[in-house]
Amino acid sequence: MPTLKKVKKFNFKTKNDSFALELWGTNLRSLIGYGKLTKQVRDMFVIPYYQKSVIIGLLLSDGWLTYASKTNKNARLGFKQSLYHYSYALFVFNQLFHYCNSMPHLTTGIRKGKTFYGLEFFTRSLPCFTELHSLFYHNGVKVIPEKIFDLLTPEALAHWIMGDGQARPYGLVLCTDSYSVKDVVKLINVLIIKYRLECAIRVHKENQISYLY
Repeated sequence: MPTLKKVKKFNFKTKNDSFALELWGTNLRSLIGYGKLTKQVRDMFVIPYYQKSVIIGLLLSDGWLTYASKTNKNARLGFKQSLYHYSYALFVFNQLFHYCNSMPHLTTGIRKGKTFYGLEFFTRSLPCFTELHSLFYHNGVKVIPEKIFDLLTPEALAHWIMGDGQARPYGLVLCTDSYSVKDVVKLINVLIIKYRLECAIRVHKENQISYLY
């Protein structure tokens, strides 16, 4: 009959131990260059409160969710800013590099006959972004989710303003020309009820709807 050996207790306490609490989401390390992740690892990704608020703000402005290919089952987040706003683009990237596989890259385009330079990055394709895609896209068109009241946190509002806000003598304009009037009203209701802001819809001469408060 085998005998049970006495197991020595492991002492977790060392002189370098720290018992300070760390806010969840502040210790996300970079996964740049780590290559393809297994399905099990991809399914484990969860977006903490702050990072999710950043993403919501980006989606309300210049961010988008897309599938890298027709065969890809999960969505990824894309974000691009002009080189004039490169510092903001890098700030956002530093908040989300845990979900990325590569660094931001330069892009070029033509706008009003002039060459446009931008800084762009994409996240990995992950189930957590697929969940957001189902909220913000219906039949391939970006919409405002029904649960926007809960999603539009102060952090999300700040990034929405930084992405699409324009200061004017009469107030702050948020460009919403890509949304329907119904969706713009949803946003106005949140700002009035949740943040007690005075809001109105303003139509540009080009018949683009903007939204100011």
